[in-house]
Amino acid sequence: MNKNSMDDTSLTDWERIDALTDDDIDTTDIPPLGEDFFANAEWRMPQEDVAVTVKMEPILLSWFQALGNDYEQRMVAALRMYAEAHTGSVNRTISVA
Repeated sequence: MNKNSMDDTSLTDWERIDALTDDDIDTTDIPPLGEDFFANAEWRMPQEDVAVTVKMEPILLSWFQALGNDYEQRMVAALRMYAEAHTGSVNRTISVA
């Protein structure tokens, strides 16, 4: 998202959306959650963040900052996706071989 996209007027009828009840929303394309989903579900509690200092290329930082004020959260998400792709999951403790 860039600054110009924030200047555009939304074409969404927010008053109509706010007036919708749960019964008004069509959820027929969402499959029900079966027992297998709940058997494999994990309870995840947020962990307290740790402040760190990381050196990186200026162009990389600029790229994330251009995505918006939440660039630090996006960087954390990118790191988490990388770790999960290489370990299968990211738990409270990660063993690095």
